[in-house]
Amino acid sequence: MFTGIIEEVGEVVQAEGGVLRIRAEKIIADAKLGDSIAINGVDLTVTEIDGDSFLANVMPETYRRSNLGELKRGEAVNLERSVKPNDRLSGHIVRGVVEGRATVDSFQAESDAIIARFRTPPELLRYMVVKGPVAIDGASLTIIDKTADSFAVSLVQYTQAHTNLLRKQPGDSVNIETDIIARYVETLLHNA
Repeated sequence: MFTGIIEEVGEVVQAEGGVLRIRAEKIIADAKLGDSIAINGVDLTVTEIDGDSFLANVMPETYRRSNLGELKRGEAVNLERSVKPNDRLSGHIVRGVVEGRATVDSFQAESDAIIARFRTPPELLRYMVVKGPVAIDGASLTIIDKTADSFAVSLVQYTQAHTNLLRKQPGDSVNIETDIIARYVETLLHNA
């Protein structure tokens, strides 16, 4: 489990054939083999540690649902270690199970914030509500607007500086994890 509070922006060293190698300073400091680290919001297992980088294997299903297959050497990725039982839950409950992708539509300045809008498939939008949580490339954010085919979040200065989101361009894909509680409620009501 994760909080969606990005700890570090790492750098892709290798991305090929089911392998991701990521350079990181903070995340790697106390990492052990078998640890869970969210890379752009995808919960992956550390399978090797080598100096300032770690390796994780990526399954075909993960490539199908996420943007990890689009990563290139030198690209920035959001990183977060899994929560420990005694950690504070600062963001929201993020499972690290990406449900699909959205496409960056636009960034618009609003005072010292940036409004980021994403085009999103209906099967993801159905689990989003204004003022509800969403994880975008693993970052815990609050939805401020929703239309029939998009949603928007407001990026505070800290998020602008400490995630990879503003390095994206319109048309780039991002990983999306919706609120698990909405999914459970729908399933329970459907099966009632």
